Amino acid sequence: MNRLDTALAARKAEGRKALVPFITAGDPSLEATVPVMHALVAAGADVIELGVPFSDPMADGPTIQRSSERALGRGAGLRFVLEVVRAFRQTDATTPVVLMGYLNPVEIHGAERFAREATEAGVDGALLVDLPPEEAAQTRATFNAYGLQLIALAAPTTSPERMALLCEQGQGYLYYVSFAGVTGASDRLDTQAAGERLRTLRAAASVPVVVGFGIKDAASAAAMAPAADGVVVGSALVEAIAAAQNPAQAAELAGTFLRPLREALDQALG
Repeated sequence: MNRLDTALAARKAEGRKALVPFITAGDPSLEATVPVMHALVAAGADVIELGVPFSDPMADGPTIQRSSERALGRGAGLRFVLEVVRAFRQTDATTPVVLMGYLNPVEIHGAERFAREATEAGVDGALLVDLPPEEAAQTRATFNAYGLQLIALAAPTTSPERMALLCEQGQGYLYYVSFAGVTGASDRLDTQAAGERLRTLRAAASVPVVVGFGIKDAASAAAMAPAADGVVVGSALVEAIAAAQNPAQAAELAGTFLRPLREALDQALG
């Protein structure tokens, strides 16, 4: 078992739900990324999704698009992202880190080189938004050869055939997108409809199922928690730390934002 499997199995054994915050590497500053990651762990994060800045983040809403643009403007490319994980691992050897991004940077870097360097840095998984599961076999095999898990996405529009494939091939966790659209559109979250789909998906999936898109605060996290194995929060967190003036303030804002979600997840199931 790698760190991802261990962390999620531990939460399940405790009867608790996983909390998975997303931040964009390099935002609100290059220097703030590692302190923010540590602050998120201290506030109750079980897994960290670290966004790889990309020039055309088509699945992301305005908040994460702007954070990616800012990070790229500061020079936060893939090399920087791996340096961040390496620095994080100097004092945290247990919290899983998943790189979330798009296929193009991986292809430019080379899938094998990416997998090797990512695992050497301490990355546990990668979620490539625009990699169709029907075309993922070679990438998955390359990643797995280095111990890197390929995380898959499912959505309300996913066909039954593709959903069956995702459930069969799942690694680490299956990320369920709660509605068809881009990140950050919290007004579109229908907890009842998403909950019904989640329960069906969890019954068929070979790995834990976490839900993201539209989760912005403690209330929405608690509302989605009973139907999922965990929740992902991204845009609201990215926005909460965007105006930080220095790394210490960014870390403080991150912790302040995440703690109520951790408490709500635990209280909702306690």
